[in-house]
Amino acid sequence: MGSKCCKSEPDNDALEKERAKKLLLEKQRQRAREKAAGKIQAWWRGNLVRRTLLAAALRAWMIQSWWRTVLWRQVYKRRQISLKIYVIQEQAAVKLQSWIRMWQCHQRYCQVCNAVCILRAPKSCFTFQTSDVSQAQYEGTFNQLEFHIEILSV
Repeated sequence: MGSKCCKSEPDNDALEKERAKKLLLEKQRQRAREKAAGKIQAWWRGNLVRRTLLAAALRAWMIQSWWRTVLWRQVYKRRQISLKIYVIQEQAAVKLQSWIRMWQCHQRYCQVCNAVCILRAPKSCFTFQTSDVSQAQYEGTFNQLEFHIEILSV
């Protein structure tokens, strides 16, 4: 019996060592699986986060693009309105200038027409007309005319 007893103890130790090795190996494999599962989960969560961020960035880009378009339209409308106002003001200024020039020409024409008139003396009639030989300056209102005449020699 003693020999059997001695032989069974090393077998128990070897069995226990082998079981401990298997248990340790199983624990290492379990840790490696958990580590690999953690890496896979982290990779998947990263993909979800990146996908969410990409969608948010695209939405933000679309909103910014729309807003820039709205601002551009407002600036374009303001430019068009400013251009229309400028054109209207320029046309009004040109029209006023033409009216003033027309009025000045009419005034000068009336002065010349009133200067070429018939002067009447009590006993006889004199006719006064301007010609190329004489130069006349006319001043005064319709009721009061002053003549300054220069006679040039030909």
